[in-house]
Amino acid sequence: MATDAPPLISDAEPTLGQLVASASRDVSTILRSEIALAKTEITGAAKFAGKGAGMFAGAAFFGLFGLGFLLTALAWGLVALGLATWLAFLIVAVLLFIGAAVLALVGKKALAHADPTPKRAISEAQQTIATIKGQS
Repeated sequence: MATDAPPLISDAEPTLGQLVASASRDVSTILRSEIALAKTEITGAAKFAGKGAGMFAGAAFFGLFGLGFLLTALAWGLVALGLATWLAFLIVAVLLFIGAAVLALVGKKALAHADPTPKRAISEAQQTIATIKGQS
């Protein structure tokens, strides 16, 4: 006598609940990895920018003192050439303002080229989303 018994569920095959839990775990792992990549990318760029900014600050500090002495000497040199003291120092002040304007424009242009977005992390996240949507 043959009986038609329902097939037994094998322990080797995961249940639907286990599959959903596994997929959820995998998505969480992928998202954590993407966030870690973005943090690493931004941190690396920030370290280089911080070191560079510190070096420029030190150079500006020493350069400022040297420039002060040089400009004072220039003003007194103009006085020695026969200009009135007030006029000599006014000329030097105008030269300083022109220099400040030029540096501000160059600095603005340099900042416009700085791109703080983590491009690799964004690209990886977009690829991951496309892959997940393709499998659904």
